Amino acid sequence: MTNEEKNTALYEKIFAEQETYRKWLLDQPPEEILKHSYEYTVREDIVLSLEYHDLTDAQAEALLKSPSPLGDIFQEFEQRETDYMDNVFDSMVCRADAVIEAEAEKRRVLLETPVYPYPADHALEHEELEQYRASHEANVACKEAIETAIRENYHDNRLGKESAREVLDAFGMERTMYVLANTVRHKDWDGRISHSNKEWARTIPVYENKDSWGNDHNASFVVDSCNPGLTDLFLNQVRREQHLRTPLTDEEIQTEAARLLAELQAQKEPNSPHGTHFMAQISPDFLERSSTKDTDRLMAMLPFQSMAFSGLDDRKGHFVLISKDEDRNQPLKKPRRSVRKNLQKSSAKQAPGTAKKKKTERETR
Repeated sequence: MTNEEKNTALYEKIFAEQETYRKWLLDQPPEEILKHSYEYTVREDIVLSLEYHDLTDAQAEALLKSPSPLGDIFQEFEQRETDYMDNVFDSMVCRADAVIEAEAEKRRVLLETPVYPYPADHALEHEELEQYRASHEANVACKEAIETAIRENYHDNRLGKESAREVLDAFGMERTMYVLANTVRHKDWDGRISHSNKEWARTIPVYENKDSWGNDHNASFVVDSCNPGLTDLFLNQVRREQHLRTPLTDEEIQTEAARLLAELQAQKEPNSPHGTHFMAQISPDFLERSSTKDTDRLMAMLPFQSMAFSGLDDRKGHFVLISKDEDRNQPLKKPRRSVRKNLQKSSAKQAPGTAKKKKTERETR
């Protein structure tokens, strides 16, 4: 016999042995079949391996001598130490990482998709349907994320502070506020939404977006699966976050410095815990919004030599402290304007005026 004939004979013998095993297995109760599922799978792999590989003459002859070569090969395989379980776990890790990467990419796309505020007919007319559809899809996803955040963070008659931040991190400030403004406009009749938030919503451009049958496409991203009162609370959180993320202006820094000076000057006696200093608490809002440069500029405006900026063990917040012997009747120092800002103002004055853009489309309500 040639080598090919010997390998073919071995394959046929092993194949027949597997068929016999398979028929026996099918006659067993389900529990018994499950017990042998691993063995059956490995035996199938052995048959498949021989279909694609050839043994030497001596190897084929040695296995042909056995009445059950497939069973012998399985026993040999079962006794071996393999990296099979490592491969199983590696597959698990790779799949999980792929899902994480895909979800991160989806979040990145949603976050980076610009808000397209114009209606479908405008997009069609200006060949911007792709941008319109991508933005609309992101609006719907943002609406669903808001509903989920409210549902998962509302406990004991209280909406958790992190609910708004989760959505803002995923969709950005502009889209989140756009979706909420659209929601409030659609619920203008609802008394559970505050007058303040209704007034705010009217400042956000949201264009009417109805098709020829009168269907309102904007309705698809109205936050609607939770109590409007909770939506109102959520919007309060978002507006608060917007305020805290807005950089401080020169005027706001000067106003805080003037407030601190007035408070320090108003004290009749030292008001520190040990009576050694006059102190005034810095606004928590100011601290949350301020950068290191903002804080440095604030301190530079206060005229005191003994001034310190510190927290206190028994009180929340941060305080400006000055020695009780310091002269408190000093005026606020004038803020020194940065060279960069002066140059920017000068450049803005010299720049030619730009033409005003025409108002587009019609705005709802």
